[in-house]
Amino acid sequence: MSIGTEYLRVIRERFTTIKGQGEKTFAQLDEGDFHWTMNDASNSIAVLIQHISGNMVSRWTDFLTTDGEKPDRNRDGEFEAKQMSKVQLLDCWEHGWGVFLNTLESLNEQDLEKTVHIRGEAQSVIDAIERQMAHYAAHVGQIMFIGKQIKGEQWENLSIPKGESDAYLARMLKGN
Repeated sequence: MSIGTEYLRVIRERFTTIKGQGEKTFAQLDEGDFHWTMNDASNSIAVLIQHISGNMVSRWTDFLTTDGEKPDRNRDGEFEAKQMSKVQLLDCWEHGWGVFLNTLESLNEQDLEKTVHIRGEAQSVIDAIERQMAHYAAHVGQIMFIGKQIKGEQWENLSIPKGESDAYLARMLKGN
């Protein structure tokens, strides 16, 4: 397997993991939790979903042939609180991820050598992918953090719980 093919496999897996972390958070939340904010300067989970989806649709529609900042995108509007239901927000989430993952799946090793533009700035396809990895991971991390603050003691850990690292490692080593 070539390095480019392996890179695409790994990156698809990582993005799918990030998506899953968001969804595991959403599963723990009630309808109103999606709109909770710590203060006026904070974003709600609903706003983060709107922004992530808007970014994905803009960046990944016609990824190789048009600028990633589409003229019809309303980035500022993504940060305006809208009273969307949990179902509507999850549909928004799925739409963005669908556009993104379908485009990512369509890329091949030769595409990694191409140049794309975002806001007029030329960058390699690999750089564009890596920028979005950092961007989406940061926002999903925010979603998880907000979810944990809302749920408090009822929060179900999405990774190794505190104090259980040694036991987890032992199980992993035993299984291998």
